[in-house]
Order: sequence, then C-alpha cells, then structure tokens
Amino acid sequence: MDTRTLQVGEVELTADLQLVPGTAGLVVFAHGSGSSRRSPRNTFVAEQLQAAGFSTLLFDLLTTGEERRDAVDASLRFDIALLAGRLTEVVDQASRFPETEGLPIGLFGASTGAAAALGTAAARPAVVDSVVSRGGRPDLTGDSLEQVQAPTLLLVGEEDHQVIRYNEAAAAKMTVNPELSIVEGASHLFEEPGTLEEAARRAAAWFTGTMPKQ
Repeated sequence: MDTRTLQVGEVELTADLQLVPGTAGLVVFAHGSGSSRRSPRNTFVAEQLQAAGFSTLLFDLLTTGEERRDAVDASLRFDIALLAGRLTEVVDQASRFPETEGLPIGLFGASTGAAAALGTAAARPAVVDSVVSRGGRPDLTGDSLEQVQAPTLLLVGEEDHQVIRYNEAAAAKMTVNPELSIVEGASHLFEEPGTLEEAARRAAAWFTGTMPKQ
C-alpha cells in the first residue's frame, strides 16, 4: 500500500493507494459521518474490490484537527459542499497519478460520503464512470443530483427504513435511472453477518458491469 499526502486546497489529506496488477479501474472511497480512511467497513469493501481486480484509493476527507472539531460539534460531516469539493480535487489528482492515469474511475460513498460522491460525479461527468452508495444519503446532494450522468447503484439495508425512503426520494430526482438495491437483513451499518459481504459483492459486480473495459 502506498500512503501519500495530498494537497487539497489549503489542507493536506492522507490517502492510501492500493494498486492491483492488471487493474480494471480505480475506485475512490468517500467515507461517512465521523469516519476515516481506516473505517473497518470501507477497508473490508476495498479488499473485496481489490480481489475483483480494482485498485482503490481511500483518503481522509477531514484533517486531524477538523475531525476533533467535528467530533465535538458535528459541524463538518454534513457540509456536503466541502466534502464534495475535496473529493472532486482528489479525483482530479488521482486521474493524473502516473500509476492510475487513464484508468476508469468509480466512486464508493458511504453515508454522507455518498452525497459527496454524487456531487463529484455531477461535477466531473467525463471523469467519473460509475458510483456506488452504501447506506448513503443521496438526498443531501442538492440540486446537482439531477446532473449525475454516471451509472449509480444505491445499496441500502432492508432494516434501514428511513434511509430507504431518502434513497427512493433521491432516485426519483435522478435522470440516470439509478438502481436501488436492498440488502436483506441489513441495518444502516451492515453489521449483521454476511450483509457487508453481500454489499461488497454487489458493488464489485456493479463496477465490473458499468466501468469501461481497459
């Protein structure tokens, strides 16, 4: 794994790049509220995607100082404009890395990170090829939701009733006809046995089927 520091605007963010030989593309992760690039759920999904042939980039959306502040007042985790702006800059940089330049790019967003992923997809339609949201809040994306052109998979746990409604409302506003996929027996964090594995399997299948072949 290649851990590097990315200059994003006025801040430095830490990122972990895992390259896969003969990779089918690069999946950039956007974590959710109060999380980080070391989120056990996202790192598990990243490992499953690597096994399916995808390189991955996980990075911290907030600096250490910002994370401490957010833990106290939750002032940044719902700042979708900030998060999407940072994700967009990271995607721009990743598309120029010597190791990943020219690769198809997918985004995997969890919770509020899904709104950031969709905001980036709307801002970079020629760069982002596919999006997967896990337990996401696409309804927080705002007006740019209708501008998303990338094929989008909305993964939601069967027991996450309110988030299902959020996703249904967001899907109705999207023009790309996203696929809403309900994972049986799963709650919001996909902590139930086998549910995160199933979400990862569906994500890998989605990226394989929607990202341009090399």
